[in-house]
Amino acid sequence: MIGFDAPSVWKARNRGFSMGTVVSQGHLVHLTGQVAWDANEQVVGQHNVGMQTRQCFANIAALLDEVGGSLDDIVNLTTWYTSPDQLAAIQLVRHELLGAPGPASTSVMVAGLGHRDFLVELTPVAVIPEDRFRAPTNLET
Repeated sequence: MIGFDAPSVWKARNRGFSMGTVVSQGHLVHLTGQVAWDANEQVVGQHNVGMQTRQCFANIAALLDEVGGSLDDIVNLTTWYTSPDQLAAIQLVRHELLGAPGPASTSVMVAGLGHRDFLVELTPVAVIPEDRFRAPTNLET
């Protein structure tokens, strides 16, 4: 993935995203929005958006690992959050885990998410390189 900006557009300034990304080949993977549930559907980090963001990324990493991918393969990330004071903490975790330049990104503040205790939801798109991709073995039927 190659992240890019343009001189005449506002800057990402180490917020964990790029204005655009370019990928030349690989397997495109869309994931369902990930929330702060663990494998037992228990909320991780109740009232702590940083912890919830980390759990979202842990879920994403596990899903991408199933097909040979990693967080480094994310090319686009939509972040849904519920309060304006949460965005800085979300961006801090995102920058820590995705580095710079990060994927193209959209952040959307919403009135609520699918559960009253969710503070953040992350919806990624990834491209897994041909040489690492493996077909998923745990297929939904």
